[in-house]
Amino acid sequence: MDDKTVLSRINGLVDEEHKLREQLRRGEISSDEEHARLNELEEALDQCWDLLRRRRAAREVGNDPDAEKAHSTSEVENYLQ
Repeated sequence: MDDKTVLSRINGLVDEEHKLREQLRRGEISSDEEHARLNELEEALDQCWDLLRRRRAAREVGNDPDAEKAHSTSEVENYLQ
């Protein structure tokens, strides 16, 4: 996945987040449904941002950014623990 693809995925996830909030506002989904999906979206966003940062760091030090692969959600979510 190149930087442009990662950024496109990030934008798509943010758009979905906005749509969910609008669906909740209109009463089309429950608060529980919104929260469950928002949690999934936040994890996917964290994963994308992590990959983008690692790609940029690899490029900055002269390494191949395409060698960077997405880390698992559990790995990304537990970096600080």
